[in-house]
Amino acid sequence: MSKVKAIPEGFHTITPEIVVREASKAIEFYKRAFNAKVVRIHYYGPDNKSIIHAELKIGDSILMLIDEFPEMNTLSPLSIGGTSTTINIYCEDVDEWFNRAVSAGAIVTMPLMDQFWGDRYGKLTAPFGHQWSLGKRLRDLSEEEITEAGKAAFAEMG
Repeated sequence: MSKVKAIPEGFHTITPEIVVREASKAIEFYKRAFNAKVVRIHYYGPDNKSIIHAELKIGDSILMLIDEFPEMNTLSPLSIGGTSTTINIYCEDVDEWFNRAVSAGAIVTMPLMDQFWGDRYGKLTAPFGHQWSLGKRLRDLSEEEITEAGKAAFAEMG
């Protein structure tokens, strides 16, 4: 008998699961916006439309996704008036990914630009209410360099 892996193949230690309104439409958006691939849709609800568990792969990471079920207090950001979480994607061609997400319907909340910590970085809100940030490391900086660059950036904002 082979030993069962504690972390399933393809997963990392942390795997986000997001609740969305209209999961089928959200899956199509994430396919267009972030090149997501559907790994599996495990379960459909009693109505054969609502999704109880789906797994998408974006880059090398799994994103779990479910429909909201208000009767079970499983609510999307659209039902609770927003989210306090941002899901970060690092990618090679951040400009292409960012622009593709905007073309697919995401709203820019922080324009993509070179940041003091060494990343090209911007933020979006998906039509389903979740916040996403996209970045690409441009320069590896020491903690000291980041601290000094941050002080200068915040002084300019003043």
